[in-house]
Order: sequence, then C-alpha cells, then structure tokens
Amino acid sequence: MTVSDAPAPTGPTAADRRARAAVSALFLTNGALFANLLPRYPEIKAALDLSNTVYGLMVVAFPAGAMLSGLAAAAIIRRFGSAAVAVGGTVLTALAMVGVGFSPSLALVAVALFAGGAADAVTDVGQNAHGLRVQRRYGRSIFNSFHALWSAGAVLGGGMAAAAIALDLPLGVHLTISGTIFCLVALTAYRFRLPGHDADVRAADDAAATARTGDAGHDPAGDHGTAGPAPRGARVGLLLAAFVVVATAGAIIEDGANAWATLYLSGSLGAVGAVAATGFVAFMAMEFLGRATGDRFVDRFGQAAVARAGGLLVAVAMGLALALPSVPTTIAGFALAGFGVATVIPAAMHAADELPGLRAGTGLAVVSWLLRLGFLLMPPVIGILADATSLRAALLVVPVAGLTVVVAGAMLPGRRRAGTIDA
Repeated sequence: MTVSDAPAPTGPTAADRRARAAVSALFLTNGALFANLLPRYPEIKAALDLSNTVYGLMVVAFPAGAMLSGLAAAAIIRRFGSAAVAVGGTVLTALAMVGVGFSPSLALVAVALFAGGAADAVTDVGQNAHGLRVQRRYGRSIFNSFHALWSAGAVLGGGMAAAAIALDLPLGVHLTISGTIFCLVALTAYRFRLPGHDADVRAADDAAATARTGDAGHDPAGDHGTAGPAPRGARVGLLLAAFVVVATAGAIIEDGANAWATLYLSGSLGAVGAVAATGFVAFMAMEFLGRATGDRFVDRFGQAAVARAGGLLVAVAMGLALALPSVPTTIAGFALAGFGVATVIPAAMHAADELPGLRAGTGLAVVSWLLRLGFLLMPPVIGILADATSLRAALLVVPVAGLTVVVAGAMLPGRRRAGTIDA
C-alpha cells in the first residue's frame, strides 16, 4: 500500500495527532538532554583545573562533532528513516552525556562532547525531517510549535541541573538519571511515528503532484517571491543559499544571547549576577512565546513576512539597546530579539526541505549543517572583535544579522494561496 503525507480531506487523523505528540516529545527531549549538562560546565572546569582558553577549546568539541556528522545526516535518514535516526541519535547523545559525567580527564571529556555533538546533529535533522512530514499531513503550519517545545526542553533541562546541584548529586549520577528518563521518552515516541520510509513517501507524493492536473507547477514550498513554475536548476541553488544565509543569521542572533548576554550585562553594564542572567532568560522566554504563537502568524502572513518582520524587530531592538546602553534597555532588547528570531531558523529549515529537485532530506541537512557553522565560528569572532574594540561594539553583529534576515528572507515562501495543494 502506498503511504502519502498529503493532508487528509477531513483534517488530521488520530494517527497524525499521535505522531505530532511524538515529535513534540522528541524536540523536548533534545532540548533537555544537553541543557542538563550546561549549568554544570563550571564544575568540570574547576575539577580539571582548566584555563579559560583550554576550557573554550573543550566546549568547541560539541559543535565540532556536529559539523562533522551533519554532512552525513541526509544519507543516514535516507537509509534508516527520520524517526529511527531521531530516536537512535537521542540514545547516543544521552550515552555521550553520561560519558562526560564520568570522564576523569580533559581528553575523555572532549571525546565525549565530540561524540555527543555528532549524535545531536543527526538527531536534529531526523526530528526536523519527521516534524515536517507531520506538518504536511496537517496541511498547515505547526513546525514552530515543535521548536517551542525544544525551548521548553532547554528550560526543563536547566531546571533539572539546578535541582541536581542543589541536591549535591554527582555529575555522572545526575546525567545517568536524566539520560535514562529521556531515552525512555524517545523510545516511547518511536511507537507513534508516521508510517512509511521518508524517501519512498516523498517520491510517491512528488509523482502524484506531477501527475495532478490543474496544479500549474505550484511550488510545494510556497511562493518564492512570485507565482509561477516550481524553481529548477540554478534557482534551486540560489534559494538554498538564501535559506542558509537566513538560518545562519538566526544562529548569530541566538548565539549573541546564549554566549554574550550575561557577560555584557555583568562586565560592561555592571549588573549583579542574578540580574545579568535575566538577559538570557528573557531572550529564551520570548523565543518560546514567539515559537508557540508563530504558526498562526505564518499561516496568515507567510514565512517570508513573519521572518522579515522578526529580523527588523531584532535590528531595531538590539540597535537601540546598544545605542542607549543600560541594564533595562539591554534586557528589553534581548527579550524582543528572542521574539523576533523565533521563527527564523524553523522557516529556513522548512523552506529548504520543501525545495523540489533535491533528494529527501538534502535541503534540510544542508541548512542544519551550515547554520551550526554560525554557532561554531561566532563566539571566537565576537571575542576577537570585543578584544579589539569593546563587547558593546562587537555585539553590533546581532542587529546586522537581523537586517540580513530582512534582506535574504525575501526568498522564503510567501503566504499560501487558497486552493493550492501541497505536494
């Protein structure tokens, strides 16, 4: 029997809703696993007596592993299927985190982090690919809600780590407990995956779309700037490059908050520790809100309009925060930036995955891999700029990244026309 991801005429089925819950659980798990480790990094640094430079190199092992494995993610998904890759990658990530917890030396910690990053990158592409399959079954945007669950998972993981620290749990014991919990969640979610293999389903749906009369070559990714035939050849490459630029700009914005908000508030603006942390917390909270509400805006206005409006909000909010430096304006600037960037990376992933003419999972894998390059390179770039000028000046890359989203985001899909059918 041929399996299709085309939406049912009567709306999502019970199986579709179970698959949506399963993918949501995978995103929550993915956000929580690594977040259980992050608050305990200072303990590792102190236990191994690392300098700041060596500590920074140790931390880079995780994104370095992700960069290496990300190139193979699409091929792995075509071989084993997105759901199996997402769940298997989750188990391997959890095992790597346990390895970090019990590693007695810097070399072993770095190896475990590298392995964890490699597994996480494949997990990320797998869960996004399966989430996009579920979205096609729904026939409307639900993708941002998955990423909202990732943000919620990160908050959950950080809270679990805080509780473990308060209870004085050894790092290895803590990460074994959290890893076991989330492996069980992932394995349970696997039971409710969508049927069929990704590549087979995509090929069948593409063939059906080609055979369908009256479609006028509708682009399943939406309308990239203009109505007309689906993009082919060089235009597909141009669109994919634009989506990579959008995603990388989103990664730069997120990294500005993740790595530098607390340091800027405390070091440059003199905020006390608890207050300095609110810049990052405000960013994450508003990003969660933006993702939780983003799907309804995407359905109404289209990916391009929502992402570009968000990029403009980032540019204005962070530009004003840096032009008028104070603790309140900076926290507000990061909060608004979190809301603005919320749908940017999901939009680029969705658009890349829907590009015609590419093998299943290829566009998504390319965008996912290259946006990690932004996470890998931006911390040292901002650090070098900060040492040469000031951190305030270096953080201007954040509003510049917002303006980049405004420009490159014009290539994202527009609002779907009534009566169009997704392939």
